[in-house]
Amino acid sequence: MRDPVGFAAFYQQQFDAVLGFVTRRTDSPHLAADLTADIFVTALEQAHTYDARRGAPVAWLYGISRNVLAAHFRGSARERQAAAKLAGRRLLDDQDVSAIEARIDAARDARQLAERHAALSEPLRAVLDLVVLDALTTREAAQALGISSATARVRLHRARMALQRVDTRSATSLHAVSEAHS
Repeated sequence: MRDPVGFAAFYQQQFDAVLGFVTRRTDSPHLAADLTADIFVTALEQAHTYDARRGAPVAWLYGISRNVLAAHFRGSARERQAAAKLAGRRLLDDQDVSAIEARIDAARDARQLAERHAALSEPLRAVLDLVVLDALTTREAAQALGISSATARVRLHRARMALQRVDTRSATSLHAVSEAHS
């Protein structure tokens, strides 16, 4: 059985026996054909382990057949268990995927806005934070910083423009929030 010609003859001699072994254990013709092919591939790969002193070739082949079928049915059981676990869970539809993508984009935009905010000079960031985050008017922010209202308005304008140059979407919402507090 170690030479290809010998294995081809062995295959021809044992095919019906192996197919019968498989069809007695499954009711699907496609599965039976696949498993029979897998058994012979395994037999070919393990041909070097066959020892004629231990028994007839068909017994060796049936041992391989039992192992191949057992492995298949163990895998099928795992698939059924996984499917049962998933059965109670709702799968994502297109709307779900879109909503998740929107959240990812929003989080990315927020991180980018935070980076741009951190890049602002301290005087610009201070006015912007007081107006946008702390909800002070520009006049109140100027008082808190000890600067004139005109200086506070100029700094707030520069901060908005610096953020807007990079991303108009985030700057627009930031501008709208800060305008409501001016």
